[in-house]
Amino acid sequence: MATLKLQHSNQLIPQNPQFNPKNTTKNPTITQLITTSSPKTRTLTITCGLRNMGPKKPLWRSSVLSTEAIQAVHALKLAKCPTKLDLVFDSRLSRLLKVDLLDTLCELQRQNELDLALKVFEFAKNESWYRPNLDLYYDMILLLGKNKQIEKAEQLFNEMKKEGLEPDTRAYTELIGAYFQASMVEKAMETYTQMKASGCIPDKLTLMIMVRNMEKAGREDLSASVKRDFEEYVDEPEQFLEQVERKYARDPLVTV
Repeated sequence: MATLKLQHSNQLIPQNPQFNPKNTTKNPTITQLITTSSPKTRTLTITCGLRNMGPKKPLWRSSVLSTEAIQAVHALKLAKCPTKLDLVFDSRLSRLLKVDLLDTLCELQRQNELDLALKVFEFAKNESWYRPNLDLYYDMILLLGKNKQIEKAEQLFNEMKKEGLEPDTRAYTELIGAYFQASMVEKAMETYTQMKASGCIPDKLTLMIMVRNMEKAGREDLSASVKRDFEEYVDEPEQFLEQVERKYARDPLVTV
């Protein structure tokens, strides 16, 4: 909060000759407080309504949904036919601020409302403020993978490239996770190979997902191939392998 400091002197404020300190109430007036204070100049601090916003947060990661975003989510879920759904988009979503629209999309993804999330995603891409963004694609590919909509996940992955976005390690990892959700082990391995060939470096999450899901699928040959990459991509490969095996014993399946 911004503050404004004002200074005043008691000598500039007329004294009240009728004031009797014996008659002071429990809640003295401002005049009483001033006339009984010392003659020294005092500093009065006034708090203004200017907010210190601090570091900016990602627009689609607000900690609390606004009333408009909550109402939009409810309205979308209540619309049971295409006509009503179009009306919601025209009357509500078209009026949302960028942050509220993206929060609406994020909340639909969280609630696993796949069809509605896809519609809002396409709607957002037609807004004047929209710029291609990898983060938006990450979450949509993840959601599609959870629902085993692999073809659509592949379409979005290719769409990123058409929009001028270069898939990074996270994008490849989300697609790999989608393949594992659908038990498409060979496609996951193929995408992992493409990721390395593109220059993207597998991180620890990618490697762990690959090894544990390959072993879960009984593909020890592919798992061994990924483990050999530990030497190249992990600082302490032996310790990391122990970590993977220890966690695998507790939770045999890991996805993105």
